Amino acid sequence: MVKVLVTGVGGFIGSHVAKHCLDMGMEVVGIDDLSGGFQENIPKNTKFIEMSINDEKAIPPLFEEEQFDFVYHLAAYAAEGLSHFIRRFNYTNNILGSVNLINAAVRTRVKCFIFTSSIAVYGKNQLPMTEDLEPRPEDPYGIAKYAMELDLRAAWEMFGLNYIIFRPHNVYGENQNIADKYRNVVGIFMNQVLKKQPMTIFGDGMQTRAFSYIGDVAPVISRSPLVQAAYNEVFNIGADIPVTVLELAHEVARAFGVKPQIGFLEPRNEVLHAYAGHEKLHRVIPNMDKATALSAGIEKMACWVKEIGPRAPIEFHEIEIFDKLPVSWLKDRGNN
Repeated sequence: MVKVLVTGVGGFIGSHVAKHCLDMGMEVVGIDDLSGGFQENIPKNTKFIEMSINDEKAIPPLFEEEQFDFVYHLAAYAAEGLSHFIRRFNYTNNILGSVNLINAAVRTRVKCFIFTSSIAVYGKNQLPMTEDLEPRPEDPYGIAKYAMELDLRAAWEMFGLNYIIFRPHNVYGENQNIADKYRNVVGIFMNQVLKKQPMTIFGDGMQTRAFSYIGDVAPVISRSPLVQAAYNEVFNIGADIPVTVLELAHEVARAFGVKPQIGFLEPRNEVLHAYAGHEKLHRVIPNMDKATALSAGIEKMACWVKEIGPRAPIEFHEIEIFDKLPVSWLKDRGNN
């Protein structure tokens, strides 16, 4: 039986990837420090170990004992906008923690290391963003993700560690942390609607993204190491059709049967238009299901959110730089 490790298994994408791996008959070991995930997200039959990828003493014996065939590395603190203000935290979690895993994978001869990067690596690039473009990340989160892409390529060239890199974008769906007020705009909007608050938008809402339903993303990531042609390649993954954030807000309101109430905030420093092409993915990993329409995906997530109910926003207590921090995030200053 194939044995795999899923990092961030209590989180959003990680919990879905673990479920699909189990469905394919794999033995799944999952680790998570539960700083952003939830125990209830972890699929049954997963061997769960509460552990941080930053624990450089615990990671090596885990790999030695379990002897993983594949590693799915999904643990990260994925807040692009906030990453400007938490640079040390960002690089510690998204680079050093990843290096602990790569070192252990090399030493135990893991067959394939699957890594979720981000289209944040592209920065303000031509559209649609395709894998042949030169990455030009504009925030520390994107820089960290691209650094790990380069490190994986170096580990392959030096040690023969096979890898597959995915660059997902704006993924939403069940199990997403709707309490996180710094990332995941779909979850933020839904949490605000449940609490009868205006949906807050930075700027005029004309920035565009292609929002990607988790049911279209996790199955592909899960089965990718079974496709030999995918080894040592980079793939964009997600939806093809971009919409404005303002259009998204109206779609969320429709799913909850309410009139959209919008609260416009001062613009923040962000890439205004970001969506990707996926021709390479469709060519190399065939037999993908038809993409879920935004309205259908939002409806599915809304049904789940109505069941779990609203959640209190989580305040981040490790802000390192307050200069130019968005006003709506300044509340954190009193907690440091």
